[in-house]
Amino acid sequence: MNLSFQELGISQERAELLENMGFSAPTNIQTQAIPQLLNGRDVVGQSQTGTGKTAAFSLPILERLDPDQKAVQAIVLTPTRELAIQVHAAISQFIGNSYLKAAAIYGGQSIDRQIMQLRRGAQIVVGTPGRVIDLLDRGSLKLDQVRWFVLDEADEMLSMGFIDDVERILSQAPEERQTALFSATMPPSIRMLVNKFLNSPVTVTVEQPKAAPNKINQVAYIIPRHWTKAKALQPILEMEDPETALIFVRTRRTAAELTSQLQSAGHSVDEYHGDLSQQARERLLIRFRNRQVRWVVATDIAARGLDVDQLSHVINFDLPDSVETYVHRIGRTGRAGKEGTAISLVQAFERRKQQAFERHNRQTWQILSIPTKAQIEAQHIQKLRGQVAEALTGERLASFLPIISEMIAEYDAHAIAAAALQIAYDQTRPAWLLSGVDLPVEESPTPKPRINKRRDSGDGLERESERGGGLRGSGGGRGRSSWSKEGKGNDERRSNGGGSPKPKLRTAHGEASPTPSNHKLGSHTGRE
Repeated sequence: MNLSFQELGISQERAELLENMGFSAPTNIQTQAIPQLLNGRDVVGQSQTGTGKTAAFSLPILERLDPDQKAVQAIVLTPTRELAIQVHAAISQFIGNSYLKAAAIYGGQSIDRQIMQLRRGAQIVVGTPGRVIDLLDRGSLKLDQVRWFVLDEADEMLSMGFIDDVERILSQAPEERQTALFSATMPPSIRMLVNKFLNSPVTVTVEQPKAAPNKINQVAYIIPRHWTKAKALQPILEMEDPETALIFVRTRRTAAELTSQLQSAGHSVDEYHGDLSQQARERLLIRFRNRQVRWVVATDIAARGLDVDQLSHVINFDLPDSVETYVHRIGRTGRAGKEGTAISLVQAFERRKQQAFERHNRQTWQILSIPTKAQIEAQHIQKLRGQVAEALTGERLASFLPIISEMIAEYDAHAIAAAALQIAYDQTRPAWLLSGVDLPVEESPTPKPRINKRRDSGDGLERESERGGGLRGSGGGRGRSSWSKEGKGNDERRSNGGGSPKPKLRTAHGEASPTPSNHKLGSHTGRE
């Protein structure tokens, strides 16, 4: 039986506010934590992002705050500016039309403005450790009236080196206070902090989310020997074509370098890490949520404040060190009943780590090889085919029929359609595929010799079907590339993806190599 917010002890007025906001029933962590906090107990909560823990600690506090007292009565510490902004926004919504006020204090914005907010009065403060200490040293923030203290994302706070700052802030708060600590993981350092600063806490735990097959499709792409992950990511992104994606990397430098590479390839992507100014972070966050940028390359720490609805993909460019971090990452997709995809780039020496993650989630990952040129080309042709089918049902089609009527007197109708498709395909083909990049090729079980010569055709179109391919324009333009060492796709998921058969590019089944082809796109050999 699911309890209502009122049955947990939340006032009717606030429960109605929550219902108007779309919160019809409390989550697991809220059901466990709210009654304990309302009863005055210290609480240790272990739960992931997206489980509703902000409401779990803020709703009981808001029920007990005194609106007539302007002094700071509750303080919430978060590891990052983004999380502070997010928590403050949520609390401000929960306050509604009451006379309570919340203030957010963090680096990257005018400290004078934040001092003015504190002077005007704020019963609850959400802030980062560095800015909180700065305001304490200035005497602008006083904790003598604090009755509630919350540490949010405590494990990240400690991993970022804030342990001394946290202890300093806690030591300045009154001993007669109620303390809550929330963390995705519970390493020994967190336990030590709990034992030192919390008074006989009640522990509430929400089982770490497992990546259910019908919610999150977990995929591993195995990086070939002598390949870099940056090189492998390009064809993966072309094949997967994520609508929205968070790409996790280990360092800020990697984030910057990878973002630059993807932008050069024409992708809608930006970087998100600690070196960005606060204004730059906020602008990017708005653009990402508004779908003005499709992909964001981020470090784990910076991404704590990135919470985007309906995220289609999470990509582990760098595998995390801990299984808990992996679960936390992929839990950002596949929410609210939606399906999501978690992609991991796995090098040979990381296979044991991959297997450990699989055992923890009790789910075997789908193991794939780096997409070949033939697979990528077929993917783009199939996408173009779908766009044509959609255009055939549109109203704008009639505008172009007179042009066809004029040209059909001189050209064959099939040739006109093929030429239009060639133009559209050339304009949407990834630019980096034309730059001489080499990709894996198919291994043929029965290698056969092949003649590389071809006859020149005087026709506007060459008939490639006799050589194992489709139609190819023989004159002008950038030219359709058909690589001499490619076969059909070694990925059953790609080649047997349902629907009508995908158009094939000219391929050669006669020669095979387990190593990447050295043929360059646009070269004479590549066009043969």
